[in-house]
Amino acid sequence: MLEQQIQSHFKDVSAYKIETVQALWSNYGEIARYHVPSLNKNYITKCVDLSSKVQHPRAWNTDGSHKRKISSYYNEQRFYQDFADLTNTHCRVPKCYASGADNNMIWLILEDLDASGYPHRTIEGNTDVAKRALNWLANFHGCFLQGQHELSSLWSIGTYWHLATRTDEYSSMSNTPLKGAAHQIDSRLNNASFQTLVHGDAKLANFCFSDNQDKDIAAIDFQYVGRGAGIKDVVYLLGACYTDERLFTQCDELVDYYFASLHQAISRQNIDIDAKAIEQEWRALCSFAWADFERFLQGWAPGHKKMTKYSALQCELALQQL
Repeated sequence: MLEQQIQSHFKDVSAYKIETVQALWSNYGEIARYHVPSLNKNYITKCVDLSSKVQHPRAWNTDGSHKRKISSYYNEQRFYQDFADLTNTHCRVPKCYASGADNNMIWLILEDLDASGYPHRTIEGNTDVAKRALNWLANFHGCFLQGQHELSSLWSIGTYWHLATRTDEYSSMSNTPLKGAAHQIDSRLNNASFQTLVHGDAKLANFCFSDNQDKDIAAIDFQYVGRGAGIKDVVYLLGACYTDERLFTQCDELVDYYFASLHQAISRQNIDIDAKAIEQEWRALCSFAWADFERFLQGWAPGHKKMTKYSALQCELALQQL
């Protein structure tokens, strides 16, 4: 079916699948690479099987989990169709050539970023890697700061862990102070005065790096893109990049770097918005963003390695401010 879509779109009946790049989370389909001989080019496809039986690695095989997942794939399709072209070279995303959906499948035909000069992936964070990813986030957030584009077709709240979509995990939490404050923390973040589009899953595995250290990186996987305060992406990225010790020694420096990059992005795009006011508000929300993700982990995977002494300290700071 997908091979036929590719052959039809590129008007080349000899187009064929080269390889499966990876299976989608919980057995929902696959990402694959196809070759189109008439163009001598490769393309990436993302194919979601809507009839697939969920096989969640942590056994969260609930109806709510399934509905959230399907919603996220439709959300990603809308992003690529309507918003990807609104980004710029400082926050590179794959070009979308075609997409479609029916009762059984959602599919995307995307640019192959490997062939476009972004062949490297990493899961090991260091200062250079973190700064390149933070710069991408700052420019992405700058593109979609409120008032520039109508965002209502995407998720009204971005990130895969936000409370409204994680009621099963919330119910599984022990009766801790964080559980008791979860709705207040969620409200603080959702009602921030300054909102943008957040990537929603800004882990290192979703960034593609070039050989050129000065060249902007690219990002993939926009299932959980939606409205939010940009600091949520920043906190999630730093928690994914760094060990507890390095969070204590480098987190403040990297948050400063993000905001410096955000100021540059706003200036570069000549956006009529108060960058200092955005920084002031989002800095004040930093501990709440840490606590929000910690709440998710306490319900989803107690004892997870991302539940660090640093994140516990940030949770305490957030609770003290309520």
